[in-house]
Amino acid sequence: MATLKRLGLLTCANSQVEALRIREDCTTFEMSMMNNLEDYRTPGQLILALLEKQGWTKRTLAIVLNVDESGINRITSDKQAISAAMALSFEDVFDVSAETFLSIQKDYDLAKARIAVRPDPKRKSRAQLFGGLPISEMVKRGWISVENPKDANEIEAAVAKFFDAKAFDEINGIPHAAKKSDVSNEITLAQLAWLHRVRTIAADMMVARYSNNAAEAALKKLTQLRKHPEELRKVPRILGEAGIRFVLVEALASTKIDGVCLWLAENEPVIGMSIRYDRIDNFWFVLRHEIEHVLQGHGKKRPVVDIELEGKKAGIGAEVSEEERVANEAAAGFCVPSKMMDAFIARKAPFFAERDLLGFANTLEIHPGLVAGQVQHKTGRYDLFRKHLVKVRRFIAPSAIVDGWGDIAPVGY
Repeated sequence: MATLKRLGLLTCANSQVEALRIREDCTTFEMSMMNNLEDYRTPGQLILALLEKQGWTKRTLAIVLNVDESGINRITSDKQAISAAMALSFEDVFDVSAETFLSIQKDYDLAKARIAVRPDPKRKSRAQLFGGLPISEMVKRGWISVENPKDANEIEAAVAKFFDAKAFDEINGIPHAAKKSDVSNEITLAQLAWLHRVRTIAADMMVARYSNNAAEAALKKLTQLRKHPEELRKVPRILGEAGIRFVLVEALASTKIDGVCLWLAENEPVIGMSIRYDRIDNFWFVLRHEIEHVLQGHGKKRPVVDIELEGKKAGIGAEVSEEERVANEAAAGFCVPSKMMDAFIARKAPFFAERDLLGFANTLEIHPGLVAGQVQHKTGRYDLFRKHLVKVRRFIAPSAIVDGWGDIAPVGY
């Protein structure tokens, strides 16, 4: 009896050892399969290899899976893709993970698609076109004209025409010195469109011959306009007499450009403004900033993207480029002489009274909004004197070339 028990235990032990060996063999086989997936280009090749390893026929596999044999034939001949459910069935039968079958199926499907699908070199340009430009806004504002706004080829041709290019992928950047918020990135296609619109409008304008002496003389005249917003109507004429083309173009959505200095030729500067912030302090700061770019000849040979007017980047810190530092200093000093502004803040901070603001502005013969803007910028107190930051577009637009806000500038392509 004891002998029989020992024999029984031995038989059981042998069975467990054999089962462990079988599992190890299966695991080794699957690992071998996984390490040599490149040997199986199609799911059918892998299944045929597994059938050969098992010594099975396709009919045997169909019986084991309880499926129609014709389905197995289609899978092994790669005429039918392996579904997720079938991959799980194969996993049970062959001890090869379902992920292995599906991975080979995916690679095979992609390889077939690369052969069947013809490459479209214009697909990437269309992605840039529709992803980078507010097409509907450009159509609405009369920048481009299309009969069918859903026809990609027609829109692409219209955009190329807008940029004076033979094709969309031949659009080139134009030298500029522009103030925009996101200075860490290259100029976007929408920003380039805005700059090109400014340039196109300016090209149709007639102004006097430019010289730095004429620009300096214009600055003296502009200084006399800082007290009364109504006097802004004289700005386009004064700049034109100095040989500087001046245009107002409403910004496209998300472009965040405030102003730009462009050059049509060596001595043909253009200042474009968006009046994105319709305030008297912002207008004068941007205008004087761009005039300084003109005086310094910035933006003639390479794009120089300016920084955001609002906040630290409108200052003179280490993060500001030399070109911007010069323009920012000139703009701030034009609005309110820097030393006098600093002295005023030192005397009055942290409590600023309305009568002090008005008295200081009256002494300088400037609008109190210019003082208010500098106080806000230098102290970070943007709640102070907000009522003095009057809107100015309504004063300057009637005498300027305007594109946007319901108006379309008359330009010919």
